[in-house]
Amino acid sequence: MERNLAQDIMVYSKELHLPTFRKNYEASAIEAARENLSFEQYLHGMLQNEYEARAENRKKTQIRQAGFPQLKYLQDLSREDLPKEAQERLPLLERLEFIRTGRNLILAGNPGTGKTHMAIGLAIKACIEGFRVMYTTVPRMLTQIRESRSEKTLSSLEHRFEKYDLVVCDEFGYISYDKEGAELLFNHLSLRAGHKSTIITTNLSFDRWPEIFGDPTLTAAMVDRLTHKAYLICMNGKSYRVKETRKWNEQ
Repeated sequence: MERNLAQDIMVYSKELHLPTFRKNYEASAIEAARENLSFEQYLHGMLQNEYEARAENRKKTQIRQAGFPQLKYLQDLSREDLPKEAQERLPLLERLEFIRTGRNLILAGNPGTGKTHMAIGLAIKACIEGFRVMYTTVPRMLTQIRESRSEKTLSSLEHRFEKYDLVVCDEFGYISYDKEGAELLFNHLSLRAGHKSTIITTNLSFDRWPEIFGDPTLTAAMVDRLTHKAYLICMNGKSYRVKETRKWNEQ
């Protein structure tokens, strides 16, 4: 290939943001000539490679932007060790129809039973399938709400929060809240109620939520709002972490 022509291809593909094309066009051209492919077949292959590379990069970007503390995939979940109700419901949840219909998922049970792993695994699958996802812990979310309110940027935070297809709110009920904090949390979560999906993990059964939020009326309203047409899964069972520790010690 003439030097100027090759240089132009590099310049044009860079300006047009075609990194896969720029990397592979020469080798693909040689391969196309060897296999006697038509120009259209060669072009189709190059466009397909660029498309697939962009799709893969988009998935990685969405997973990174979701803010997961760890990448916990569903295929790494020890399903036979999950509580029975989770084992039965997971095949349905994996279809992600609950996200498409804007239904919530509440994973409630004692520590170490796979709640966070299951929540993040579903959320990562959602990222891969093109949904916009956000992960946060409830204490961190409340801190962001308070900071945004003091900086007069709360409306912007609420707008972004409302637009996510799925939000994972981990560690719900780990700490208690004052009346103001409970009201801020209720108002923020209510933005998504009925049209966007939220996954909540909690160690507490609903009858113990008044201990965390103090106000029984507000607690009742929050439970009603979050659980309306939601999937409620009991995650009480033996601790994953205890099992893993025992296996490690045995090895």
